[in-house]
Order: sequence, then C-alpha cells, then structure tokens
Amino acid sequence: MDDLNTLIAYSRKNALRRLIRCLFAENILDRSALAFTPDGRQATYPLKQSGAQLFFSEIALGPADTLVNDGDVVLLTAEGVRQVITRHQDLLDVLRDSFDFEPSDEGVAGLKSDMENSLLNDAHARQYRQHWNARLAQAAQHQGLTSLTDYLRRHSSTKEAAILLDQWGSLEGHPYYPTWKARPGLNDAQVEQLSPEFNAQVPLRIAALRADMAKSESMPHVTSYHAWFASNFPAHWEQWKAALNAKGLDETQWLPLPIHAWHLQAYVLKTFAAEIEEGLLITEGPDIQTLPTMSYRTMMPVLDHAAPLIKLPIALWMTSELRSLQAKSIHMGPRISTVITQILEAENGFDQRLEIFPEEIGVRYRHAITQDDVPGKHLSVVFRASRQAFERSDERLPVTVASLFTRLPGSGRPLFTDLIERDGVRADAASVEQWFRHYAKVVTHPVVAIYLLYGIGLEAHQQNTMVLFSPDGLPRSLLIRDFGDGRTYAPLLEERGYTLQPHVQPGILPTVFTGDIEPVRTFVLDAAFLTHLHEMALWLTKEYAMDNTRLWAILREETENAFAAVRERVSPQVWEVERQAFVEDPWPTRSLLRMHLMQYSNYRLQHTLTNPLAAV
Repeated sequence: MDDLNTLIAYSRKNALRRLIRCLFAENILDRSALAFTPDGRQATYPLKQSGAQLFFSEIALGPADTLVNDGDVVLLTAEGVRQVITRHQDLLDVLRDSFDFEPSDEGVAGLKSDMENSLLNDAHARQYRQHWNARLAQAAQHQGLTSLTDYLRRHSSTKEAAILLDQWGSLEGHPYYPTWKARPGLNDAQVEQLSPEFNAQVPLRIAALRADMAKSESMPHVTSYHAWFASNFPAHWEQWKAALNAKGLDETQWLPLPIHAWHLQAYVLKTFAAEIEEGLLITEGPDIQTLPTMSYRTMMPVLDHAAPLIKLPIALWMTSELRSLQAKSIHMGPRISTVITQILEAENGFDQRLEIFPEEIGVRYRHAITQDDVPGKHLSVVFRASRQAFERSDERLPVTVASLFTRLPGSGRPLFTDLIERDGVRADAASVEQWFRHYAKVVTHPVVAIYLLYGIGLEAHQQNTMVLFSPDGLPRSLLIRDFGDGRTYAPLLEERGYTLQPHVQPGILPTVFTGDIEPVRTFVLDAAFLTHLHEMALWLTKEYAMDNTRLWAILREETENAFAAVRERVSPQVWEVERQAFVEDPWPTRSLLRMHLMQYSNYRLQHTLTNPLAAV
C-alpha cells in the first residue's frame, strides 16, 4: 500500500490537473495562446510580460475545450532555465500576471489555502480507501466473486448496496472545481468522523422545535407531520415523545427536528442560545445513527427499512458556500416533487426511465413574532422518501453517477468497467459504444422530455443522479434527487395544466421563471450534459483509448433522438430554438474558479464552452 507522502504527491498532481483544466475552461488563461506540437500531445503557453513560457509535457485538448494535463508542467524562463512546477501555489504565482483579470491578494491566498486543504483531505481519504478497498476485495473473493457490483447484488440489500457505493464513490468531486475536498474549519479527525469517503456514521439529535415557531411545506399526502414522523421513525418518535412528556410538555405542541451532531455543537448551541433559553428549542432528545451520503449533509438513517433521507444545514464552508438549507429549498422541494410525481404518473415515467426521491416534507424555524426568514436556514430539515427507490423487485442496482468514475479494488480501473465487461474480458470499441449509447439514451430522453414538455429542469449532475443498472450491466433508468433549487419555466408547465407556486424572498434567486427560459436551460445543460454526459464520454474515451470524438457523435445522435421523440408535442419555435441550444450553440456553465478568486462577490458568473456535439 502507498504511504501518505506518495498519496499526497498524487493528490498534488490531481489538484494541478484540475486547476489547469479550470483556468483554460473559463478562459482566465487565453486558450487560443496555447501552441501544440504537431501530435497534439505537448504544448507551450507564453506568459505575459516576462518572456517566459510554460511547457506541458503531456496534455490533451478534448471536446468542450477540455484540457487534461497528465504530465509535467515546466517553467522555461527567458534565460533558458527549466523549473518543474509541482505545487499549485507556485503555478498560481507564475500565471497570475497572465490572467484576464487582476485577482486580489486575498482571493489568490484563499484559493491556495482551500486547494491545499482539499488535496490533503483527498490524500487522507485515499489512504483510508486503500484499506476499505482491501476489505471489499477480500469479502468478494471469499464469495468467489471478482465483480464488486455482483458481490453487492448478492450480499446486500438494494438500499445497503446503493448507499455503500454512494459513500465509496465520494472521492473525485465536481470536475470543474479545484477545491473539491476543501473542509476549512475541520481538523483531520473531524473530516474522518463526518465524511462519506471515510465510510462515516454520524448521529443526528432529534431536537424539539415549538410548533408555533416553525413553517413547513409538505406533499399533499402528508397531512400530519407528527403522524408521518411516527410512521417513518417509530422507535425514535416514542423516545422523543417520552422525553417531552417527562418535562410535562405536550408533544402535539412541538415538532421533531433532526440536527447534525457537529452542527449542534459547533453552531446551534451558540447561535440559538436565546431560543434555547426562551424555551423555543429543546436540544435534548434521542439520537439517530446515519450515514452521510455524497452530498455530505444528506443523511441515510441506519435502520432496517428504507427510511427517508434527511437533508440538513451544516455550518461548514464547502464548494463556495456555508451549507445552509434555505426557506426556498424547504418550500420548493415538496412543491416540485408533487408536480413531478403527477407528471410521471401521466407520462408513465417517460417510458419508465425516470424516478425521483420525492421531498415529502420540509420544516424550518421562523419566529412567530419577528417573522425573520434568515436564522431558519441553519435550523431546518427536508425529508426525502426512499422506499420506492430502494425497496425494489426489478433487480436494478442504483449507482450514484460519481461512483462510476471511482477506481475499483484490485484492478484500479473505474467502476463503469465492472458494468461494461460482464464477461471479464476487456471491452472492444464496439461494445463500449453500445453501452454508452444505452447510457446516453437513459439520461437524455427523460431529461429532454420533461424540460421541453413541462419546462422542468432536472439537475442531473453526478451527485444528484443515480443510474439504475440491470444485472447485465446495462443502464435502464434514472433516479434523481434534490429539488429544492430546481428550476422551472412556468409558461411551458402551465400549458400542460400544472402550476407551481414560487417561493419569493428578497435577495434570493427565484426558481420559477416566467420571462426567459435561459436559466432553466443552463441548469440542464450544465448538470446533465457538461458535468455528467460529457465527463462520461471523456473517461470512456481515455479508458478504452477510443477515437477522440466518437462518443460525442453518439451523444449527439441520442440527443437528436430525444428531441425527435417529443417533436409533435412541442411548438415548432420552442423545439427549434432548444435543439439549436443543445446540439449547436456553445454550452453555458458557472465560472466556479473565477468566482472563488473573486471571493464570491458575484455568484452568477458564467462562461461558455464549445459545444462538443456541434462538430461531430
């Protein structure tokens, strides 16, 4: 097994690779100034002012302006001195004067610090991963199996297999974010205790919030939060109720409110001290053991049945923001879940290719007198039903998309190879193309259909999306979660006879749009196409040494097919404009690195990337 220093060196290279990809993707460094060698495998980049240049010994330009650096980065000074750059701090210092804007000293220092924190966490996770993988490999071998997915299918429930793969796959992170594992504010021990990539278990405290100090939203079938909670968490309900009754309190006047253990100690007890003193919030209560999923603060209760997933605020800075749970998410999650559930019934699940984790109920603190909406974003909860998703009889295994890129025990190859190569033989190009065609169809058809027909943008990125695989390794359908920030274009939805009441709050971007559909389209393209399907095409192309554009040609064909499938039901003008945006026009995406360097003075910065479907 590799020692920690070796893993840190790997993570440093990983961080450098991400940083280079992001700098050129966002055109912070002018892509057109890169000079490639004739074979397209090496490149130089001239630095402004100094006369020096950077040399990339092994770099490839893929579709969608994707630069992947797998070799050395060497500074060649005007005097002919060669200096190999191995640290992101040094690379930022060398490149800073060549940026297309002038970042502040604080912005650069913040990025350096967060990247260092991220890569050290990454290295520690990989160290843990070696032991975890060894245990998984040994368990599979003990059963005479070489396939991880076969082992999980045969020796775990669907829920257990899905959550194990979700935790196990929590490694690579957002492909366009260079601080993918940053957890500033936590020490190494806390990162290990709280993070899914360490197979952590985290207790939640079932606190009590006075009912008149709460606002809630639920799907129509949830008529009583008390009855719903008692049904889904019967043992904890009885303990919670008994604890209140022991204080001489009537449980009907209170609401059970799960609070993340770290958040309780580090934030709630201090920030909400007045509410606790006033008797509005009781923080004593039973604990429930949970597994943090890939999103870090969405928790799976450790219970025999498929209990609801619990999404919580946690006062940690992760990928750009303090992870709160705002009023918008509390209210919009159940509302959108209700509409999508109705649509899936009417559309037969879009040929049974789409399922969701419906957000049945959300609760947040709001003081009855002050009516202040702000504090509640750190004292709130959303529950997602999981029974339909996990208690299955169709032999389909839900795999979170990010887990498909995680490297297997033993072979060290991505998990998707375990699904493609069912016969144990390395797949040829034709087999990979066939598998990817299935995959692209499973993603594009429901995502495009619900968008074109109903104006609903599914955020089908790697973390929010599970793909359901049959035992033959083929993708069959999608399972989508997280609707609190989902975007919808009201005119298309209303044309079909549905309405969605927006949550309106000063200073908060609404999620139901009536003017331009562009924010909804961007949501879909960025999540489902750029960071998901494009990334899958990249990894498959590299793993199987395929032709550089073949899989994007297949993705274009399946996207065209998805548009053709609903053409007769969509107005010609909408159809033509949207088809042009999906398969021809540049794809818009968030400028995450630029935002970080600018210390998030603007959360809405975007850039475009060359559409990888346009030229194939």
